[in-house]
Amino acid sequence: MNPKLVEFALRKQRLQIRAEQQREDMLRHLQGIEPVLDVADRARDGLAWLRAHAPLVTGVVVFVLVSRPRLAWRLAKRAWLGWVLFRRTRGGAGGSSAAVLAMPLLRGLGALLRSRLNRARRARAAAGSAG
Repeated sequence: MNPKLVEFALRKQRLQIRAEQQREDMLRHLQGIEPVLDVADRARDGLAWLRAHAPLVTGVVVFVLVSRPRLAWRLAKRAWLGWVLFRRTRGGAGGSSAAVLAMPLLRGLGALLRSRLNRARRARAAAGSAG
């Protein structure tokens, strides 16, 4: 066999082994930031859902504004507080810490909204069955 071809084959094999080692090193280093990447993925998925269901979200917002203005005001204040918290922490320690700090606030906001909407549905169902 041609010595140049043997040399190229050996070099190719060494490069493949080195690339595999680099991939393993990269995966080992990325394990530390995997939770942050998971939060970012969930946020991206949530935004994609909001964009895909914009008319539904708008309808729910209008419904809450009309039927429960006090609730809408409280939700708006909490959302503003979350935004301010996000902006302050993002400027200091980076976006990842802001996402970690804002997530409990956003989860609480979502739980509050769900409980209020469920309560309103139950009240409408009870009023409909009584009438």
